[in-house]
Amino acid sequence: MPEMPEVESIRRTLNKNIRDKNIKSINILLPRLIKFPDPDIYKHRVTGNKINNLTRRGKYLIMHLDNGVMAIFHLRMTGRLCYVKKGTSEDKYKRIIFNLDNNDKLIYADTRTLGTLYAIKPEEINKISGLYTLGCEPLSKEFTLKYLREKLKNSHGKIKPFLLNQKNIAGLGNIYVDESLFLSGINPKQNCNTVSLNQIKLLHTAINKVIGDGIRDGGTTFRDYVNGDGNKGTHQNNLFVYGRDKMACQKCGTIIEKIKVGGRGSCYCPKCQKLR
Repeated sequence: MPEMPEVESIRRTLNKNIRDKNIKSINILLPRLIKFPDPDIYKHRVTGNKINNLTRRGKYLIMHLDNGVMAIFHLRMTGRLCYVKKGTSEDKYKRIIFNLDNNDKLIYADTRTLGTLYAIKPEEINKISGLYTLGCEPLSKEFTLKYLREKLKNSHGKIKPFLLNQKNIAGLGNIYVDESLFLSGINPKQNCNTVSLNQIKLLHTAINKVIGDGIRDGGTTFRDYVNGDGNKGTHQNNLFVYGRDKMACQKCGTIIEKIKVGGRGSCYCPKCQKLR
């Protein structure tokens, strides 16, 4: 699933092309991806409006239209949102096509068709429960050491599921959680309320670092992810543990292991991340 660095990279590459463009028409090839409102109402709300801006909150992309409506995308596992110039080839898994006034297109494609699209008015934000309940984001002024410490103090579960919970920290997923835990030397099975203040400081720094580095590298591509220009990210070349199980740790040489924590695969170094 695209995480915060991937979605932010999509936002940045798309905004330069779609901002101030008008949406002439929409082709909805797979109506069930429109979760709210009804696909016909969705089309009515979005068609004929100018795109003022494209923003991001957590893993959600938010297209702000000049009529006040927000066209929102959650890419889930294999969703892609790309700008396609007139006359160039289109993704064979295209599901929703936004035809723009310069005859180019904004195409939502999705291999496994798990993504979700919405067109909401500001007062309808509660229609997307995962959006309005999001916690603070890495790299934001709200994401302070105090914020992280308080959240951890009030949790008695394991650290890996805690970090994946979007209500705690918005935008983190499996890749960047594993990387953050490695850099801070925390075992994914450690209980939140046993994390020391020094570990919390290291974790806070690590989360901001891995997210910042991921954005710098244009995201991580293993399979489906591409940015808004259709280009792959390069951060997969700079990972320490994620996807490196059975390989040597780059710090100590110990073999990276993969375990399940909270039902999710977790890669870690048994020596660098001893369970406390």
